[in-house]
Amino acid sequence: MHSDYDVVVIGGGPAGSTVSTLIADSGMRVGLFERERFPRFHIGESLIPETYWVLKRTGMLQKMQRSHFVKKYSVQFVNASGKLSAPFYFHDNKAHESSQTWQVVRSEFDQMMLENAREHGVDAHEGVHVLEVLFEGARAVGVGIKGADGARRDIRAKVVVDASGQAALLQNRFKLRVWDPILNKGAIWTYWQGAYRDTGRDEGATMVLQTDNRNGWFWYIPQHDDIVSVGIVAPFDYLFKGRSADHETTYREEVERCPAVKQRIAGATRVTGYFVTRDYSYRSTRVAGDGWVLVGDAFGFLDPLYSSGVLLALKSGELAADAIVEGLSRDDVSERQLGQWGQAFNEGVDRMRRLVCEYYDGFSFGEFVRKYPHLRNTVTDLLIGDLFNTRVDSVWGPMESLYKPGKNAIPPWNAGTPGTLVEEKMPHLELPEGRRR
Repeated sequence: MHSDYDVVVIGGGPAGSTVSTLIADSGMRVGLFERERFPRFHIGESLIPETYWVLKRTGMLQKMQRSHFVKKYSVQFVNASGKLSAPFYFHDNKAHESSQTWQVVRSEFDQMMLENAREHGVDAHEGVHVLEVLFEGARAVGVGIKGADGARRDIRAKVVVDASGQAALLQNRFKLRVWDPILNKGAIWTYWQGAYRDTGRDEGATMVLQTDNRNGWFWYIPQHDDIVSVGIVAPFDYLFKGRSADHETTYREEVERCPAVKQRIAGATRVTGYFVTRDYSYRSTRVAGDGWVLVGDAFGFLDPLYSSGVLLALKSGELAADAIVEGLSRDDVSERQLGQWGQAFNEGVDRMRRLVCEYYDGFSFGEFVRKYPHLRNTVTDLLIGDLFNTRVDSVWGPMESLYKPGKNAIPPWNAGTPGTLVEEKMPHLELPEGRRR
């Protein structure tokens, strides 16, 4: 461990590993400090195809291709009546190897990403608590850390990247968080062995299955070792207020409301306890300041629908890395330089957010494709994560043509209420004993 670096990165998840790898590739000295020791449990297990490009750039692609992770070729939806949509096969839309992605176990995937960063020259340390970001005036100049020996050390840096996840050190310090005005979901999930799996290229498909009362939806994510991740997502108040304190009871009640899930897990064995999290959506009003940048969940969290979390972590890490490398080459670590990517990134997140909100407001993929078959590929572009271009905006007008009379417009994300500490609305992830891997 050195006393100074060109760049210090707080957090070793996918966003932190990505930004540190790409900066180190430019020849700069990067120190990464991760509070936990890997491998560690994390949710967010389904990748989408547009992660391919960042995985390739960071040197992770071949490692993923050699891995035992289940290959994912499509996503499929089941509505409240139990009707299956036709699968959205990514390759049918884009005949490129990027159209095949993976279902991952995050403890393994995140460790692979962190080890890859080390191989690229990142000085990565686990079990180190970043106490604070150091400032001189308005400019970040390093971090104060506490290692396993309990002693405090100050580490200097020209740029500090906050990739601390939902701990969001700088977002909390500067009170930058805005809670989304409508996306306030909760989730309960567990893992099953021996659950039903489709065959062929459908084996690794992510399934989104709506409950019969339309209040929630299940994810169904096949993983290796004959494991399937199955979780219910619904509005927080519906899922947790006035319900049993026993999460298993609530989970079982929701399974009863989704016959397709009930049938798929009927012959399976549950191999973990029940996991619970509060998926409140939030975003920061800034992506950067003088000498500092936010990436991944330290910038914002959207929603588990459509599995965009890892993509947004990787993409924000990539964009931030490019801005940092360019800025350091010019001796410019101003907010304007380090945050130059923020507007385009926010616009991409907004596109995914709108698709999420439309689904929760009753949007039917099947109905849309039947009426506008020429836009099937464009909708699939959104599902694969092709968010950062205006071409996909051609779907919104036709989508609005299917609105029922009196439907209200979707409020923008920044119409929500300001927040401070993440614990105000989002208690820590609850894990059962003997958590999986």
